[in-house]
Amino acid sequence: MRQEEKEAIKRYALCAKGYHNWRTKKNPEGGFYNELLEMPSTFNLLGNIKDKKILDFGCGTGIYAKILTNKGAKVKGFDISKEMLDIAKIENPKTDLRLGSGYNIPFKEKFDIVLAPLVVHYLKDWKKMFAEVSRILNKGGYFIFSTGNPVAEAKKKINIENKKISILDNYFKEGKIYANWKDDKGKKIKMFAYHKTYETIIKTIINNNFEIVDYKDCFPIKKAKKLFPRDYAEYSKKPFFCVWKVRKK
Repeated sequence: MRQEEKEAIKRYALCAKGYHNWRTKKNPEGGFYNELLEMPSTFNLLGNIKDKKILDFGCGTGIYAKILTNKGAKVKGFDISKEMLDIAKIENPKTDLRLGSGYNIPFKEKFDIVLAPLVVHYLKDWKKMFAEVSRILNKGGYFIFSTGNPVAEAKKKINIENKKISILDNYFKEGKIYANWKDDKGKKIKMFAYHKTYETIIKTIINNNFEIVDYKDCFPIKKAKKLFPRDYAEYSKKPFFCVWKVRKK
């Protein structure tokens, strides 16, 4: 098992319950960054999924799996975190959800779509990841993944007239970056991700027998303006997440 996999397991063991409660109980209308920012763009690129065989790559606590199933898709999934997966199985008792990694997908069958919402940035080796996705994806099938926008990831906060603002900084320096999350008890923990430039992402896609079909910079939906006015004001002006739709040749 690779170092980033061990780190992801450790981090999500601390925050699985708190993460799920934040998205479903504390914010029943949806959290800003997921339901109101990332998910609308991802579902836009998914389109009609009725009767499609979909693999939920990094299914987390099963929020996406439940929605996909309700939309008529035939869903299976996996996650590297046992704690997250335990919640996902309670939320989706009839869905085949397994413990596994993006480097070792625990399925041999083929899928029409592989969906990876906000998970690929935890993996350092995208060549290995794309090889695994290709292995279980039908020819002509789609790999749809959302991740941090490379521009948003390369940011630095500075003070100007007692006001903190973000500026673009060190975009070309690829590697591990950290953000502050909270564990189940509300204590801050450092959550990691791997920053990659647009050039690296695009070349990785085309060099691994995939072609880019569509792309979206995530923009918050109107409901977010009332529920999260401060976040809406910021992220309706600059990108935070992006979604890629690529097809296996």
